[in-house]
Amino acid sequence: MLPPDHPEPPAGLKLWAAGARPKTLPAAVVPVLVGTACAAGLAPSDGWFLYAPNGSVALGGFAKGIIVWRMLAAMVVAVAIQVGTNYANDYSDGVRGTDSTDRVGPLRLVGSGLVQPSAVKRAAVVSFGVAGVAGLSLAAAVGWWLVLVGAVCFAAGWFYTGGPRPYGYAGFGEAFVFVFFGLVATLGSTYVQITRVTWLSFGASVGVGSLATALLVINNLRDIPSDTIAGKRTLAVKLGDRRTRALYVVLMAVPYVVLPLVAGLSGRILGVVAFGALILAQRPLLAVLSGAKGPDLIRVLGATGRVQLAYGLLLSAGLFVSAPGG
Repeated sequence: MLPPDHPEPPAGLKLWAAGARPKTLPAAVVPVLVGTACAAGLAPSDGWFLYAPNGSVALGGFAKGIIVWRMLAAMVVAVAIQVGTNYANDYSDGVRGTDSTDRVGPLRLVGSGLVQPSAVKRAAVVSFGVAGVAGLSLAAAVGWWLVLVGAVCFAAGWFYTGGPRPYGYAGFGEAFVFVFFGLVATLGSTYVQITRVTWLSFGASVGVGSLATALLVINNLRDIPSDTIAGKRTLAVKLGDRRTRALYVVLMAVPYVVLPLVAGLSGRILGVVAFGALILAQRPLLAVLSGAKGPDLIRVLGATGRVQLAYGLLLSAGLFVSAPGG
């Protein structure tokens, strides 16, 4: 059986695409773009051929020292981990019975009965495998200790709702998202470019992480009724409806509070163009403040993702253009 908001189920690849939860993917794309832009102008040399410290030649760089293949590999890692985590969450919630057919929200593969749990579990493993392959290429180029970072990311994605004591059921999901899709992904994307992190990338990661966390908060706000019945003690369940809405507003505001500091103190003043994303932020904020519930919060989730993507694109462009170098 399907939830009420999915009268016509997709099929084939469209079904798997829906299960990957595409509205959440900006949380994976944005930190890589921002972290890479933070590294612009700080590499030891510019141009299409960048000489590594060991004398070898790293192909695929462009203006201001960015190494393209490392950025693309980091993007594959981030997106694959996000998709793998979404499939793992679908599998674990489905077999636990948390995703019942009367829940309000995007399609769940296992909970809807459209896909066997074993197939969704395999999809999660394959996604993590894709991330692992891309991550190994970065580890070979930058440092093998990145393998340990990747392993921690995989474990965090799986045990969010998997294992005997899933931390997502205990209210720590938001902390996971802020740390891994804010700090780790942004700082890591800077590190694979210049083998160090900077205060600029740290400051930028706070805004990126806040917007990624807002995605989870709005998702959990929508699911408070069903999660309460299922015994899933998310942070939203613990805080209650009113305080969860307040948390969402705070998370949506933080990126713009830190933006002048990020752009001003780094000398990359064009980063303030990210304020332009405020235009898109008005609608989801008003919806949450006016008490939107159920299916209306599905639209807020999509709108929040668009805000994060716009913020990330504008901030990345501003930081890159403002960076020193040709």
